[in-house]
Amino acid sequence: MRLGRRKVRVDTPRLLLRPPAHGDYRDWSDLRLQSREFLTPWEPTWASDHLSRKSFTNRVYWAQRAIGGGSAVPLFLFARDGEALLGAITLDNIRRGPAQSGTLGYWVGEPYKRRGYMREAIEAVVHYGFTVLDLSRIEAACLPENAASRGALEKCGFKYEGVAQSYLQINGRWRNHVLYANLRRDRRGRTEAGA
Repeated sequence: MRLGRRKVRVDTPRLLLRPPAHGDYRDWSDLRLQSREFLTPWEPTWASDHLSRKSFTNRVYWAQRAIGGGSAVPLFLFARDGEALLGAITLDNIRRGPAQSGTLGYWVGEPYKRRGYMREAIEAVVHYGFTVLDLSRIEAACLPENAASRGALEKCGFKYEGVAQSYLQINGRWRNHVLYANLRRDRRGRTEAGA
């Protein structure tokens, strides 16, 4: 399913989720810079031009192409009260055919951590993925020691599925990740594996 030029927007009681726009650069770069130490342990190493306007412009164009081509839905999280940028969430690697699946990735700025914003965003994007995009499976991965991320995923209905060895390069090192998935019609039994 191609989304074409259709506007992608997801609303929740406290959040507005929409694709990044060129006018978001200053808010994005300020929040990323302010949250750098907080985000560093959980993210790939930033390129030297990570916070540059040119790099951000490339992100905006990538988001437009990805949405238009149906391969990803990158969204920024804005608070409805004052519309501050809080973070971002992306439903990426959308696969069609027999898979009908996608992969969820996200980050929240340090000033907004532990307020339930990301959980609200995850629930909204999963609902969007299942009802609008007609996906059957949404996957997510995080570092084993990232208790906040694991907790958010589990509260949103994701179930632990295993460990991927050397899954992603995070903060300059290949790191194992715990894998989670949320199924539109979950037929899996309950398990305590990996807890």
